Amino acid sequence: MLVLGSFPGAASLRAQQYYAHPQNHFWKILQALWPQHPLPAAGPEHYTQRCDWLLARGLGLWDVYASCEREGSLDISIRNPQVNDFARLLGRCPRLAAVAHNGAESFRHAPAVLASLWMQHRLQLQAVRLPSTSPANASWSFDRKLAAWAELLSAHHLL
Repeated sequence: MLVLGSFPGAASLRAQQYYAHPQNHFWKILQALWPQHPLPAAGPEHYTQRCDWLLARGLGLWDVYASCEREGSLDISIRNPQVNDFARLLGRCPRLAAVAHNGAESFRHAPAVLASLWMQHRLQLQAVRLPSTSPANASWSFDRKLAAWAELLSAHHLL
């Protein structure tokens, strides 16, 4: 399953790591879903191990946008976005079975992402919108976000 964000926020860009903002729930949610498999510690020296940990659980990370202009970290501030080349992605992820969009901005591009994969590879995938793990998504509690992520991952036999 590919988890797609929109574009990394300022903290993630500085750290050169996905979901690096300390209040983002992404890593905390995943650790809660797999408590028997400890997540490698945060920090630049362990980021590669964290990515390997995700891959071992059938998850990959990427963003809808390859580049954009944005002041701050809010998706509403994104200007002049350039969408990633999803058709080329399948060469690196031949077993891709589903796309989970982490938030509304990412999900806004779900039809184009799926159309690209269908036109290039005749691949039919399911796209699902998950609640954003961003701290800006304060209308969803951690427990609500956790339940939504658990439901999706269970449905795809990843839990």
